[in-house]
Amino acid sequence: MAEKLRVIVAKPGLDGHDRGAKVVARALRDAGFEVIYTGLFQTPEQIAEAAIQEDADAVGLSCHSGAHMTLFPKVVNELRARGADDVVVVAGGVIPADDIPKLKEAGIEEVFTPGANTGDIASWLRDRLSAKA
Repeated sequence: MAEKLRVIVAKPGLDGHDRGAKVVARALRDAGFEVIYTGLFQTPEQIAEAAIQEDADAVGLSCHSGAHMTLFPKVVNELRARGADDVVVVAGGVIPADDIPKLKEAGIEEVFTPGANTGDIASWLRDRLSAKA
């Protein structure tokens, strides 16, 4: 049996809204991923460390506070500084369309905004992580 793909779902910063992250975490679990939800109020350092300790294939970040342009790139930088260049980082939350290209330039591979179909998120991750192998 093939090993399950492992995904960290994390809420960086002081954003206390986690319903969307929990919905995505459950949908990914139901789609066959192994999901570790780190909970609220995580620092970029904590998220990167959790990804490494859990040997994660991907990290999914969620933010509704408006701090995504600061926090998401910091998570990518922390992963890279720790040698985790192979961890795929995706994001979701309330993110203005103008910020999406900037986030992608900063290492976020895909951005899923409110209303994204959870099946599409799971399919995108499965395809991307299969291509990585």
